[in-house]
Amino acid sequence: MNISEWYKENFETRISGRYIPLTLMQSLLEFYKTKFKISTIGTSVLGNDISMIQFGSGKKSVLMWSQMHGNETTTTKAVFDFLKFIDINKETEDVATFLKTYTIYCIPILNPDGAKNYSRYNANNIDLNRDAVNLTQPESKALRGVFNAISPALCLNLHDQRTIFGLDTKKPATVSFLAPAADKLRTITPSRKVAMKLIEDVASYLQGYIPDSVGRYDDTYNENCVGDTFQKLGVPTILFEAGHYNQDYQREKTRFFIFQAFMQLFGFKKNIISNDKLTYFKIPENKKNFRDVILRNVKHDSTIVSVAIQYEEALNNTKIIFKPKVDSVGDLSHLFGHKEIDVKNQEILINNQKNIKIGDEIKVIFNNTAKNVIII
Repeated sequence: MNISEWYKENFETRISGRYIPLTLMQSLLEFYKTKFKISTIGTSVLGNDISMIQFGSGKKSVLMWSQMHGNETTTTKAVFDFLKFIDINKETEDVATFLKTYTIYCIPILNPDGAKNYSRYNANNIDLNRDAVNLTQPESKALRGVFNAISPALCLNLHDQRTIFGLDTKKPATVSFLAPAADKLRTITPSRKVAMKLIEDVASYLQGYIPDSVGRYDDTYNENCVGDTFQKLGVPTILFEAGHYNQDYQREKTRFFIFQAFMQLFGFKKNIISNDKLTYFKIPENKKNFRDVILRNVKHDSTIVSVAIQYEEALNNTKIIFKPKVDSVGDLSHLFGHKEIDVKNQEILINNQKNIKIGDEIKVIFNNTAKNVIII
């Protein structure tokens, strides 16, 4: 089976874009309840169910969770692509072997209140990924309860990362990974070593699809982070960070790369196209070196500068809108833009004003010399 060709024809079309309504999630779970075991492991602050999907009967138990941060939906989409792959192909030898080898416990949305509001935080304004020790929130307790009950052999902590993250390759960090540290010394413990080896394999595979765009997340230890805590408890844990691909602001391309990462991780290796084997510490570390748009060679106060613009995401009914805001002004030679525009030493007016203020939302940008619109 060519997995890439399969994906083009069969990915889960019922879920797309940056926002996933809870009603849509409920309908997907309703559809899959006759195919997989679906249970409720707890309720959120506002009383929304936290659901878990279980499948497979193997000895290797894997706990995976997405949308711990409610506005990070790309991996959730990839999870349902993966579920559809397993369901459609369950009679094939490869999937049958997978199901005999693994038991998967998947929480597609850990933070349903945050998901509804498209917020990083839960309804108590708490970052669940800073609640691993104190366990003050019902969502945190639900995750820890499953962890304690099943004693997983592997944990997958699934997230999105902002468009500001790139690499020294001058490309965006489209997919990044981390084997979290288990202590302040960042000791390579047995569980962390297992996670590193798995990441090496997946990163090398993805290099064939997104060369020089696979990154490694910062491994500074924080015991309040769930991945660090689980690693400390001796369970190999991998952080996935779904990032930006060229003009893919809906993260539909990136979901495919996360799906491919699952394929490689779980042994569906039918179309490997890269022989570029990466060792863990040779995977380039993420840098905050990208902005959404950069205007180059802008005349401002009699000097030539660059103007960086960053989009702020906002929920409008069930759609995500992107509000451009002035991020920084200056030399900015250390930054790259997902889109760059050369203003050619001309003066610009932002919202018809010469003064460029950091944080201002941009309605329109004019070239003050040519009197034409640059960006709306």
